[in-house]
Amino acid sequence: MFWLNIVSNFLKILRAGQTPVQIAGGFALGSIAGFSPHLSLQIIAVWIVILILNVNLSAAFLSFTLFGIVAFLVDPLFHLFGYYLLVDVPGIQSFWTSLYNAPLAPMTRFYNTVVLGSFVCAFLFSPIVYFGMKRFVVVYRATLGARVEQLRVYQIVSKSKIIRMYQRMRDLGE
Repeated sequence: MFWLNIVSNFLKILRAGQTPVQIAGGFALGSIAGFSPHLSLQIIAVWIVILILNVNLSAAFLSFTLFGIVAFLVDPLFHLFGYYLLVDVPGIQSFWTSLYNAPLAPMTRFYNTVVLGSFVCAFLFSPIVYFGMKRFVVVYRATLGARVEQLRVYQIVSKSKIIRMYQRMRDLGE
C-alpha cells in the first residue's frame, strides 16, 4: 500500500499542488538514485539533496522505483560504458587510481564498472528527465488531466470498492 500511496499522491500533485519545477526536480533526482545498483556515497548524497531541497518526495520515490527497474534491464550497457571509462580512456586512469587511494572515495564504488557507468549515464540523462517531466506536468495540467479523468477506466478504478476502502483507511490514519 506504500507505493499505491506514492502513486496516488503523485497523481494529486500532477493535478495541482507543487510547481512543475518541484515535481520535475524530485523526478530527476530520483532517477539518479534509481539508476545506481548499489548503495554508495554518491547515492546517499543524492538522497540528502532530495531531502534538503524543496522537491516532491512522491516524484522522487516513484522515479527511483521506475528507473531502478530500467537500470536492471540496461546494466550490461552500464557495464560496457563503465569499463570504457575505467580502462579504455588512457588520460583518466591516473585519476581513477588516485581516487581509489583517497580515504572516502572507495565508498563511491567507482571502481565497479556498473556503478560508474550507471552514475555517469544518470548524471548525463538527468537534465533530459528534468525538462521532459517539467513539460509533461505543464501539459498534463493544461489539457491531459481532464481527458484522463473522463476515461472510463479511470472512473471505474476511482469508484471501485477497494480504492474507496483504501482511501477510508488512509484518512483514518491522518
